Amino acid sequence: MKIFLAGATGVIGRRLVVLLRKTGHEVVGTTRSETKAAALQALGATAAVVDAYDAQKLKLAVYAAQPDVVIHQLTDLPQDPDPVKLEVGRAANARLRIEGTRNLVDAALASGVRRVIAQSIAFAYTPGQGPLTEDQPLDLSQTGVIALEQAVTQTQGIDGIVLRYGRLYGPGTWTDIAKGPGPLHVDAAAQAALLALAQGKPGIFNLAEDDGTVSSEKAKRELGFDAAFRIGTG
Repeated sequence: MKIFLAGATGVIGRRLVVLLRKTGHEVVGTTRSETKAAALQALGATAAVVDAYDAQKLKLAVYAAQPDVVIHQLTDLPQDPDPVKLEVGRAANARLRIEGTRNLVDAALASGVRRVIAQSIAFAYTPGQGPLTEDQPLDLSQTGVIALEQAVTQTQGIDGIVLRYGRLYGPGTWTDIAKGPGPLHVDAAAQAALLALAQGKPGIFNLAEDDGTVSSEKAKRELGFDAAFRIGTG
């Protein structure tokens, strides 16, 4: 299949490009940086230099790619968890989830792409006893997450899959060790997107290691999710 991967130079995006190419998919990946385009090409992807806030240019990029599926791995977070940077990053990330997701879904619709797979988070639930399942309510203060998930799952003409990732660790993240609640290695996160591409029906899936916080049973059952997956060993 041909995949339009928004956020291809992000933490999950880079790992996902490797998995997609390894399994024979053609990838057009977005980046906002001309300098990162060469790195994408070195991984075997075609680079599309475009900002998700530029709705018209994004539509043109998706149309030019003519993909079978759009995968949304866009984020806007700092390279390190400095408290000051992180506070700014949270606001920027919420805006991207709201505006960038809407632009990406609209771009998919304009090009006749029905299937969209999007990154969300598994730690936006209303506080409660675990393990938390997909049918439990989200914290209403998580406006960016809610807007993203609604755009992907409630837009007519789009068969949307939402991947609620746990707290990431591993290469390119803020830590190399699992930190709870609900940790998830970045390789397993990327693999989950590949599994959703191959097997997933429209819906929402939690993806995290089993620590009693978040239930990934639905993803195990319907996608074949394995939190132990690592690139080079799976």
